[in-house]
Amino acid sequence: MNKRKMGFSVCGSFCTFSRILEQLKTLTQHYDITPILSEAAAETDTRFGGAIDFRTQIETITGNPAVTTLCGAEPIGPGRLFDIMVVAPCTGNTLAKLAHGITDSCVTMACKAHLRNGLPVVLALSTNDGLSGNSANIGLLLARRLYYFVPFRQDDPLGKPYSLVADFARMGDTVEAALDGRQIQPVLGG
Repeated sequence: MNKRKMGFSVCGSFCTFSRILEQLKTLTQHYDITPILSEAAAETDTRFGGAIDFRTQIETITGNPAVTTLCGAEPIGPGRLFDIMVVAPCTGNTLAKLAHGITDSCVTMACKAHLRNGLPVVLALSTNDGLSGNSANIGLLLARRLYYFVPFRQDDPLGKPYSLVADFARMGDTVEAALDGRQIQPVLGG
């Protein structure tokens, strides 16, 4: 059985990386996944781990080398390389760029290249300003037919009242729904 092809873009919300790796282990059972790492994800060592270690883990899980440059991401569109694109975690910075058509990173180029084929993009938010500066961008992308959101919620309503994070356990269901042209509901979880 041929697996559907997925581009899996990772942005720099480092605190979610362990959850991303867990989801990738499940997703690789159903999809042929190519990792795409933002410059921050590919190069930044943090208290959550080293960049080289993360890249090694994601490439081992997926069995494919990571795309880490604008030039590496550009052929995604002309080559029609993926059936679906996932951005997880999708930071507020990347969310804003996607909402306004800014293509200045490996991840935004991968999404732009993929979207040219009219194929779905799934966003799994992890942003501290989702209910403030980025709330309008969420609305803009929800209104576009090719963007789908993994259900999200406030991750710390008292300590970080504007912060949102995806329910990463719903990623597989969201991907399946997006491939059918449906937004999984509810978008906002409790």
